[in-house]
Order: sequence, then C-alpha cells, then structure tokens
Amino acid sequence: MAAKKRVLSGMRATGRMHLGHLVGALENWVKLQDSYQCYFFVADWHALTTDYADTSQLTENTFQMVTDWLAAGLDPEKSTLFLQSRVLEHAELHLLFSMITPLGWLERVPTYKEQREQIRDKDLGTYGFLGYPVLQAADILIYRANFVPVGEDQVPHVELTREVARRFNVTYAKVFPEPGVLLTPTPKLPGLDGRKMSKSYNNTIDLGDDPDTIRQKVSTMLTDPQRVRRSDPGRPEICPVFGYHRRYSPPDVIARVDAECRTAQIGCVDCKALMASHLVPALEPIRQRRRRYEAEPGLVWDILAEGTRRAQRAARATMRRVRQAMHLNHPEGGKRGRRTGNPSKTSPVTPS
Repeated sequence: MAAKKRVLSGMRATGRMHLGHLVGALENWVKLQDSYQCYFFVADWHALTTDYADTSQLTENTFQMVTDWLAAGLDPEKSTLFLQSRVLEHAELHLLFSMITPLGWLERVPTYKEQREQIRDKDLGTYGFLGYPVLQAADILIYRANFVPVGEDQVPHVELTREVARRFNVTYAKVFPEPGVLLTPTPKLPGLDGRKMSKSYNNTIDLGDDPDTIRQKVSTMLTDPQRVRRSDPGRPEICPVFGYHRRYSPPDVIARVDAECRTAQIGCVDCKALMASHLVPALEPIRQRRRRYEAEPGLVWDILAEGTRRAQRAARATMRRVRQAMHLNHPEGGKRGRRTGNPSKTSPVTPS
C-alpha cells in the first residue's frame, strides 16, 4: 500500500473558534485526516507578527483553540497536533530560508500591503511581519508536505513556498517537494451583522456557545435590508439567515422558507427561530465534546505534547538533509582527547 501523502496546516493562537472557523477550515481538516497524513499546528510564533506587544493570553488562547479542534472532530490518533514554538527546527529553517529569499518576493505578497494599510493601531514595520511568509514556508517545508489546504486568498502564500523550495533545491540539492494546494470550499456563512464572521467585529457564533446563547445571537441577525415590514416580500438569495438555512436545515424546510419569504408568508423573526432550531442540534455534539475536554485540561496539553514529539522527529530528519545539502554538517570534534584518555583535553578547567 502506498504511503499517504502529507498535509500541513495551522492556525494562529487566537482562542475560541467560531462557526466561520468550523465551515472554513475545521470540517475540511476532519475529512482530510482519513485520507492523508495530517500535521496541524498552533502557530503561536505567527501570532507574534501582529500581536507581539501583548503575549499574556497566548497560553490560554492555545488551550481554547486546541480544545475546539478536538471538539470539532480532530483525532490525535489520526493527526499530529503540535505547537510551532516547541519545534525549534522551524526557526532554524526560517533563518536559512531568509538567506536565499529575495525581498521583492515578500513585498509582493498581497496580504502584506493590505494588512499594513488596514491595521493602523499596531506598528507592523518589523522584520517579523515582512518575513512571516518565509516562516510560513519553513512551517510547510520542514515536514516536506505534499499539500496545504487553503482558501483561494491564501494561494499566493503557497506559491511563494513553492518558489522558496525551488530556489533551495536548485542552489543546494533537491531536498523539498513543491507543495500543492488543496482548495478549501469557502461557504457563504457571514457573521451576525452580515460581514465576515470575525472576533474583531464581535459578530460570531462560537462553537462552545450554549443553546440559549445561540438562539439569542441568531435573533439579532441581519436579514434582507429591504424587507422593512412583515408584509414586504423578501429576497432569500441576499439574506444571511437563508445562507444558514441552506447549510443546516433539511431540503424541505429550505424550499418552504424560500417560497414563503418571497411571498411574505413567513416573517424574519419566525425564519430565524426556525433556522436556530436546526443549527442548535447540529452544534450540540461539538459542545458536548468541548465540555469533556474542558473538564480535563491536562489531556489537551498531553495530546499537544505527544504530537509535538512526533513533529520534532519529522522536523529533525528534514534538517539533517538540509544541513548536509548546505555543507553545515561539520564534525563535532572532541574525540582526540577521549582517545588518549587525557582529561585535560576533554573538558575545560574551571579556575578556583
């Protein structure tokens, strides 16, 4: 049987996950772990590229995020879950890649200019922020990953990783495969206010929310802005709530809501309550699994520790090949003194 191809992905340590994370990444990760050899990591170093000024919540954010990963269905028996900062080879490979990566490659990454323009309350004029795509390339290539699951907006980052791998292979020796992308379907599941679901917008439905909280949040959701009165016909195709119906309600309910909204037979209040009645049970298994892990936090850290050990073994094997290709595997020395048995040649003398 052929060995499974390897997949690598990670998330910045930002704390609790919400519905956007579930449909945008986690559900796909859960599927991938049955067909691929999966490595999923907590990108705590990447969190520092924009949030270096306050690191006080990194540990708590890591715990909450990984708890949600496990609650969503990631299985540590099938996938390697680990901490980026505990695998120091990421930093070593990042350093070596930084020696061969042209500045122009980094400056043309689309998100670099976008975030510099959008994030005004933080000083992003740092080497770490400019060079984070190089660290990202090291994250991927240290495990010699075959694929990276991403949305279309992240494809340029994987392409830069391919360019770094290509440049290394041509300059030194062929060590790295050029990873491909596994495009993640991006379902339209907006936040409560119709914008992208994001903690910064305070418009999320969190995976750990209890049923009453979910119903309360759904009751505040934005609907068709042109449907001012109960008697006004609606347009389901532009209504955020109907997008949730498409994903969580059964086909007969979807068809009924579509028809009744257009003819004003159902109001927005009833439509949202109906949607919540299907969303709540869909999320209940995740919430129950989360409660079990919350009750035993040591288990979460044990899972991360074991996954980190596996990741370290894989990363060290890659770095042996890298050092050999770059002629950095220098002799360790110190053997002459041990052969002669002369203690003065094996250890320094500490002055009294």
